[in-house]
Amino acid sequence: MGAMETTQSRVAVAGASGLIGTALTRSLAADGHEVVRLVRRAPRSKDEVRWDPKERYVDTAGLAGCSAVVNLAGAGIGDHRWTAAYKRELRDSRVLGTETLATAAASLDEPPRVFVNASAIGYYGDTGQRAVDESAPAGEGFLPSLCVEWEDSAAAARDAGIRTVLARNGLVIGREGGAWGRLFPLFKAGLGGRLGNGRQYWSYISLHDEVAALRHLIDTETLSGPFNLTAPEPLTNREVTAAMGRVLHRPALLPAPAPALRLVLGEMAGDVLGSQRVLPTRLLDSGFAFAFPAIDEAIRAALR
Repeated sequence: MGAMETTQSRVAVAGASGLIGTALTRSLAADGHEVVRLVRRAPRSKDEVRWDPKERYVDTAGLAGCSAVVNLAGAGIGDHRWTAAYKRELRDSRVLGTETLATAAASLDEPPRVFVNASAIGYYGDTGQRAVDESAPAGEGFLPSLCVEWEDSAAAARDAGIRTVLARNGLVIGREGGAWGRLFPLFKAGLGGRLGNGRQYWSYISLHDEVAALRHLIDTETLSGPFNLTAPEPLTNREVTAAMGRVLHRPALLPAPAPALRLVLGEMAGDVLGSQRVLPTRLLDSGFAFAFPAIDEAIRAALR
């Protein structure tokens, strides 16, 4: 294991205000690490560093002394309908942001030991009933092509000899954001149910395990390349919604039919209705142990 587990380190985090970023920075700070948050406005405190991904600008002086740079930034996949303009925003916020940070990290006199770049299991596209791990190729469509470009944007860090990790995030179970941030209120109101036919696989991960996995990837100096951050046993949407009903003691009887989802979500409906059966093979092989591998436990953990 790396030195970060035993010594206080300086860690820069982009996307620190998001669901994962908030939990990660809290975890790092609780263990005594110094966290530097990248912000798109004028810094308000000494732990903030200005950056502007669209202008390809980052205050590199603020990254000095960082042993790790973690990039979790990117416009929300589910925040808007996928118009041509918003698809461009989804791309630019990820690709330009990653290029900017990777280039800045590579330019430092003392580069960080590790650059962790978020990606997503959208890389694989719709896998149907077929299970895939990190050895699988990219799928076809908007999200897979976006993920490929997003990951390739970290090249400057990798080419500079910085250990570069690509964290392909699954569906994170948290109350405060992401897909589950929308599901919890629906189910609590008794309005939850399967999406479409419910046979599509959802590859989920508890927020606790997501943060623990990122910490593991930061700390373990032998790890680089892509890692799927998903629980070991993906479940169908029907199984997930049944678990939500069980844990919240609410009926989960109201299915959202596919045509209605397409009407509401537009092109994004294809990804909600699509199936992603993704396995965390490399994470498990690296010795990582999940605290909440089962769906009921993962949902309960989010409600604490």
